Amino acid sequence: MWNFRGKTKTKLMLIVGGACVAAGCGLYVVVRGDPSQVLQLDYTTLMSHAKSGDVKEVSFDGARIAGELTSGAHFTGEVPNGATQAALADRLAERGIAVRFASSGGVDPVQVATTLVMAISLGGLLFVLVRKNPGAFGTEARKAVNLETSPVKFIDVDGVDEAKNELQEIVQFLKTPERFTRLGGRIPRGVLLVGPPGTGKTLLARAVAGEAGVPFYAISGSEFVEMFVGVGARRVRNLFAQARKAAPCIVFIDEVDAIGRQRGGPSNGHNEEREQALNQLLVEMDGFDQHATIVVMAATNRHDVLDEALLRPGRFDRRVTVDRPDIRGRRRILEVHTRGTPLFPDVDLHKVARGTPGMTGAELANLVNEAALSAAREGREEVRMADFETARDKVTMGVERTSAVMTEPERERIAIHEAGHALAAFRLPAADPVHKVSIIPRGSALGITMQLPDHDRNMYSREYLESQIAVLMAGRVAEERMLGSFASGSANDIERATSIARKMVRQLGMSRIGPVVCLERGAQGGRGDFLSEYSVHTELRIDEEVERILSDGLRTAQEIVGSDARALEALRQVLLEEETIDHARFACVVAAAGLEAA
Repeated sequence: MWNFRGKTKTKLMLIVGGACVAAGCGLYVVVRGDPSQVLQLDYTTLMSHAKSGDVKEVSFDGARIAGELTSGAHFTGEVPNGATQAALADRLAERGIAVRFASSGGVDPVQVATTLVMAISLGGLLFVLVRKNPGAFGTEARKAVNLETSPVKFIDVDGVDEAKNELQEIVQFLKTPERFTRLGGRIPRGVLLVGPPGTGKTLLARAVAGEAGVPFYAISGSEFVEMFVGVGARRVRNLFAQARKAAPCIVFIDEVDAIGRQRGGPSNGHNEEREQALNQLLVEMDGFDQHATIVVMAATNRHDVLDEALLRPGRFDRRVTVDRPDIRGRRRILEVHTRGTPLFPDVDLHKVARGTPGMTGAELANLVNEAALSAAREGREEVRMADFETARDKVTMGVERTSAVMTEPERERIAIHEAGHALAAFRLPAADPVHKVSIIPRGSALGITMQLPDHDRNMYSREYLESQIAVLMAGRVAEERMLGSFASGSANDIERATSIARKMVRQLGMSRIGPVVCLERGAQGGRGDFLSEYSVHTELRIDEEVERILSDGLRTAQEIVGSDARALEALRQVLLEEETIDHARFACVVAAAGLEAA
């Protein structure tokens, strides 16, 4: 016997299957004849041929007539209206023509053979396709991720110390389960990792498996949802069946909200399949033995939409928050991602961490990569601090549009606009310090004024939010004071200022309305409309308070710009000449103009 392997065997089976289908079709055509060669005879023509002796035989099948002429040609026809099959058969028999009647219970052996050949051929093709791509029908075997070739440990995940401390207990349970079970303890069956995208939830799950040295079965929640009903539930059963055989192990479901959303919404085929898969997941998690060493871990950034049954004790009963890192965490994350990157002595990772507030671990990894690419483009062997500055500006504000064609009046207006922002930020004590001012277009912005906080902010005071509004209004005020009008460039500033003012009134209680939350909730039944939880009178008061807060911010900006016209003009000239100034250069310009920080 020949021994075919791999792709050769698959191709051979496909060729053989296709040949069988073609042979079956050819056999049917040969036996049945080509329909285009069959004559269509009406009753008069048929009787004319019968009188002349040209008809060899005729068969009746209900009202249908089929037969063969003496010349070998085949013909078909119908019994005419008003005539009977028996009378017509008698007339033909009188002329010596063989007459047959089709039996309703008879079996056509040719048709059976042809159908059998085609069925076997199609079955063979289907078998080959299932063997080639078993996942299409939910029969695939989920393979454990090989953590030995690319081990991930807790040392590779930094900036999330609280989450790592909580997961250390899971590691100990997987290593020495008897330490907990001998006292009657039970480790949580499910651990839900909750946090913004890019904070390292998947990496943490892999690190738990790497520390414990157990198999790691990873799957996405969307893989359980298919167009075929029941496929998702079958995949859930297969996954947990494999996990029981490989225990102790970890089953990790990424983006669990794709399968675990709240049930009871509008019914359609997609939702029914998802809910079946979710129900099977709930049953499987309930089916664990009390001493089973299987831990189900899941990650999501939308825990608010998860079904309550999924979060009850006994299922995902432990929630671990993986939040954005603080400045110390960001520095440690930068140290992890720069281990294999040669750094120039002027690189200060603490300064880089301070300049990246709110960034996640994934964003910091991208920052380091962009800095390395910047150094490579310049042909350097080491990454410098300037590369990190360039990378941060590119990541946060977009690529410089140096090819953008701008007229001199437009450049002057942008310089005045950004000088107004910077001047207000310098004079307001609650505002963040100015880090960089530029009139080079980046992304969709024609100019930027970057402010960096001295420390990470976990909450915002009323004075800070009001100063933000004043800084946003100062660009428009500066244009109006120096040019006599303002342009559309302040549209985004007004939008952001309005958003801050509305949050102050409706969510934070920082207005004359008082400490009350005035929000809108979605209507029941899955509709897209919203229901207000406050009266029309309150809505009018909200609009009045938003207008008052914006007017106060505008008035503050007007006072600052009006009293510091000399500094505004100095900043305008420097920006037109140098286009971009950093914090030190900005401080020199305002000091030369006789200004001191408030």
